[in-house]
Amino acid sequence: MKAGPNQASAIRVMKSTASSANSTASASNQLAAFIAKFDPKVAKLIRACRTEMRKLLPTAIELVYDNYNFFVIGYGSTERASDAFLSIAAAANGVGLAFLHGASLPDPKKVLLGAGKQNRFIRLPTLEPLRSADVLTLIRAAVAQAKTPLAATGGGYMVIKSISAKQRPRRKDNGAG
Repeated sequence: MKAGPNQASAIRVMKSTASSANSTASASNQLAAFIAKFDPKVAKLIRACRTEMRKLLPTAIELVYDNYNFFVIGYGSTERASDAFLSIAAAANGVGLAFLHGASLPDPKKVLLGAGKQNRFIRLPTLEPLRSADVLTLIRAAVAQAKTPLAATGGGYMVIKSISAKQRPRRKDNGAG
């Protein structure tokens, strides 16, 4: 079945079942291809952030979107986008961590950026901000306020949710050419 111009059919990948080995490899290859579109330094940071998020949220379901503006890996307790509470968002100019309900999080140190009614974010020029005590506190608060709690045990899995046919460039135009 061929995907429409704006999205592909979702691919669900569970990490630990033998019967999904081919699907896991396919989705992993697809994820690697999405990340490979970025400059090597940004791609390396995306991979490092994803690894860190998997350590912090081992039971979360990863929702992957290769959309027009951003490449996004959302983290939530179900396959519904509305249940996601955090996401890694990457564009040609860098990587950020979005707190999808960040406006309602306690942020006494004013770490979160943005002024929308719901979303807040931090920039991740390196992996270090993601490991900071203030950001870890915000991540724990985001998990705690999720409307559907994360599973206490088990492993998460990845779902490729959508792929846009048209996308902004994933690499900066450095004027060469």
